[in-house]
Amino acid sequence: MSIFRRRSGRGEERAESGDRILIVGLGNPGAEHAGSRHNIGFEIGAELTRRWDLPRAKRKFGGLIAEGRTRPGGPRVAVLLPQTYMNASGECVGPARGSLKAPLDRVVVLHDEIDLPFGEVKTRLGGGLAGHNGLKSLKRGLGSAEFWRVRAGVGRPDSTDPEIVAAYVLGRFREPRAEVEALVGRAADEAERLVERIGSAADEP
Repeated sequence: MSIFRRRSGRGEERAESGDRILIVGLGNPGAEHAGSRHNIGFEIGAELTRRWDLPRAKRKFGGLIAEGRTRPGGPRVAVLLPQTYMNASGECVGPARGSLKAPLDRVVVLHDEIDLPFGEVKTRLGGGLAGHNGLKSLKRGLGSAEFWRVRAGVGRPDSTDPEIVAAYVLGRFREPRAEVEALVGRAADEAERLVERIGSAADEP
């Protein structure tokens, strides 16, 4: 994954406290989880670090974090991939947000969404957790669910059995890889637009 292998990158100047946008890609560490539906947040986060040419990720807060600017003069960002496993994501993100002093409305979470058809991408602020264990952990770690979400649709299995649903999200995509990459690209596009909007709002008098 490219976030692990960035070169020196750009925008490494020290940021003022609280002016960064914290972007969290949800997933599970380890090669056995790579390419699964539940790990699409990792893939979107990695795509953003590539687009923004961020410096090599560092191990911190129990995760991998890359910091810099989206472009020269653009918003300052910190892209974080928790390495605590999905169900304990908040144990990584809570301390990271505290250290970065990022307001809750400057936290953007990238995650899989079974309630959206495969290929759809939606963005929203706050809302329900829809049984997503990563989001539940983030609510505990952040003290609120009122953070931004970029929701990448992975579709729902033809069953409501919790074990079947869990196996589905932990399983690998059946769709062609090109279609998965297109979904990652659309989600990254939405995340970029959201980050620019958040950054622009902060610059308003």
